[in-house]
Amino acid sequence: MKKSPTYYPKILALLKELHKQHPTFNIGRHISTALDEYGDLWNVSDKEFLHALEKYKVEQDMDVPHETEEDINKIISEGLHLGKLFAESEDEDED
Repeated sequence: MKKSPTYYPKILALLKELHKQHPTFNIGRHISTALDEYGDLWNVSDKEFLHALEKYKVEQDMDVPHETEEDINKIISEGLHLGKLFAESEDEDED
């Protein structure tokens, strides 16, 4: 008989990894944010819990801090000129 997967150790390992990457965040913040859209957690399976934490970690990994006002202004400016950026990118691809 095939043994069912155990998600518990993977969940703990992922929480440890999140703690290493974001030591100022408490465990409650990680869990609450990761599982925010689930509402009542009573019936959330370990598999769903792990999936939510993995998704949350990917979001955290992609979240790059922008500390200066210059960085933020550059992002806004680039956003306002996306058409130009895409045109430049297409020109580079053709070369």
